Amino acid sequence: MPLNYLDKSGRARMVDITKKPRTERTATATGRVYLRPDTLRRIQKGGVAKGDVLAIAQVAGVMAAKQVPSLIPLCHPLLLSGVGMHFKENPVPDSKNRCSITITAVVKTSGQTGVEMEAMTAVCVAALTIYDMCKAVDREVSFGEIRLVSKTGGKSGTYKHEVKGKK
Repeated sequence: MPLNYLDKSGRARMVDITKKPRTERTATATGRVYLRPDTLRRIQKGGVAKGDVLAIAQVAGVMAAKQVPSLIPLCHPLLLSGVGMHFKENPVPDSKNRCSITITAVVKTSGQTGVEMEAMTAVCVAALTIYDMCKAVDREVSFGEIRLVSKTGGKSGTYKHEVKGKK
């Protein structure tokens, strides 16, 4: 499959979406932040000096989704109709004695191109915000597993990430 963001001479270009039909589009992305159990307890009790960590991460994620064309070359500016940020605290420590927070971003639009990058950027910036707000008490905060979970709309239709071994 050819890369459609390259012109005939192999140079980068923004894809022309003029003739693509407008469709309802959604994208859901997730990621996970790992932290010490006492750090998660501080977040839950409002004991982080910089403020309400998850409320600020939520706003940061929404703001990031709206800024994707300024951050990622060749992305189209989109009129987003909704950005939802959700956080699930996982208080049971893993084998490395780390708890986690799962971040989920759901982005919607009615347009000619998808919102996958907006959803993944929202998750990334929310994770960075949690790190920034907690780094004074926990230098071991890390994050990863950022991925597109699903998308709907457009020519390629629906995509759903399948976890290996599950259907």
